Amino acid sequence: MDVALGGTFDPVHDGHRALFERAFELGDVTVGLTSDDLAPKTRHVDRRVRSFEERKRDLESELRPFAEEHDREFDVRKLTEPTGIATERKFDVLIVSPETKHGGERINDIRQENGFDPLEIVVVPHVEAEDGDIISSTRIVEGKIDEHGNLTPARDGRN
Repeated sequence: MDVALGGTFDPVHDGHRALFERAFELGDVTVGLTSDDLAPKTRHVDRRVRSFEERKRDLESELRPFAEEHDREFDVRKLTEPTGIATERKFDVLIVSPETKHGGERINDIRQENGFDPLEIVVVPHVEAEDGDIISSTRIVEGKIDEHGNLTPARDGRN
């Protein structure tokens, strides 16, 4: 199967790793990585996003062990449109998080308009941080948690 997923991935965290794990369980993976122009438009808050090249390098390093473990291929492609690569005929499955499920449904609408079969949309649950809230890149950048969801010393009372 050909599996697609997309995002900004800045920084990569355990929530992303859950998406990667599920994707590689299902097939060969193509990750759409938001372009420098698109990345700020996908953020819920205003913050600096590292360059595409920096994010791509780190993402490929993260993906390699999953690909090796599952004996799969992967590719990282630049996303220049919010609907990304998943509107292309070749894909069978789209991996999404709960908040991006609606976007996956929109992608299937576009695919139908183009005469393509709909994708199987696989929703991977959020990974919770130790405080019970979700792990997110924004929370990491804000210094509330680390990439594994551990509270930072300033946030958990430890100094």
